[in-house]
Amino acid sequence: MNPATKLSIKEKLFAHIETWRPYTVLWCGLVSLAGACLTWKSLPPLHITIFVILAPMCGWIAGLYLSDFLDRKLDAIEKPHRPIPSGRIKPKEALIAGGIFVIIGTILSIYLGVNNFLLVFIVAILVLLYTYFSKSRGIIGNLNRGFVTVIAFLYGAFSSNDPITSLPLYIWILTPVFLLHDTNSNLVGAIRDMEGDKKGGYQTIPVKYGIKISIIISIILSIAWVSMVIMIPYYYQFVSPAYYYILILDIGILLSFYIYFFYSLKNYSREKALNYHEFFVIERITLASAFIFGIVNPLTAGIIYAITLLLTIFFQALLRKRYEFEV
Repeated sequence: MNPATKLSIKEKLFAHIETWRPYTVLWCGLVSLAGACLTWKSLPPLHITIFVILAPMCGWIAGLYLSDFLDRKLDAIEKPHRPIPSGRIKPKEALIAGGIFVIIGTILSIYLGVNNFLLVFIVAILVLLYTYFSKSRGIIGNLNRGFVTVIAFLYGAFSSNDPITSLPLYIWILTPVFLLHDTNSNLVGAIRDMEGDKKGGYQTIPVKYGIKISIIISIILSIAWVSMVIMIPYYYQFVSPAYYYILILDIGILLSFYIYFFYSLKNYSREKALNYHEFFVIERITLASAFIFGIVNPLTAGIIYAITLLLTIFFQALLRKRYEFEV
């Protein structure tokens, strides 16, 4: 795009929505809501529900702006169609927009309480570590991204304003589930970027060891977190049977990914690698929703799941290929 070309308001807004990646951001809000439901032992009051969804999403979007700002030179070579290298969003504009989301998320966190406010600083450190240091360093970067999701889960859990020491033990034991799950998701997502990451000097797992080793690691991580989401709720008995019905669906989606992966490996392409991660985007919405189903009445949980899933599918279809590939 010619930098001198003046964009319409619609084009400018669309560029920012591309940057937000709503098909990934919704997961962050939903996992926070899952944490809130587990500590409230019901759906929180409406304003709390809205805040625990929006605040982590604001933090996630702010991190995406920062990541795109720092990756703008690499993207200019590999993905010049993206909002910043294409000139649809100016670098300073990205920083200002990210700052606005930080402010909104911080204000919401202050309202929720001291513990939520403190988590804002922890997630800020994790985002900075990811964008400046760990993103290019293999499994460390994948784990870093997983810890961000752990904070989102705890953010929702802390919204009850109960003393941290009084939170149920299973809240803390569940945190490795989200750590391993998003470490896995981030690892699989790195497969589609391995050509560009290699040129940029990023030592991700796919760059260093290839696709097959990456998937072996992914399978190990999946076995670990799936085992935990089966055993922990069964042992502590804090969810209704509806949880297990949705969990079966979730595991089915996960198995479908691995079947698709091995079926498509002979004809690998970046487009197929994008499809790999799209399985996880749908699967993780189902995982977070399983916990909500286990606490909230099935009708309410079903509405939350349906809305989130449909929005995720819609935004993936509308934006994802456009963001990853020039169309």
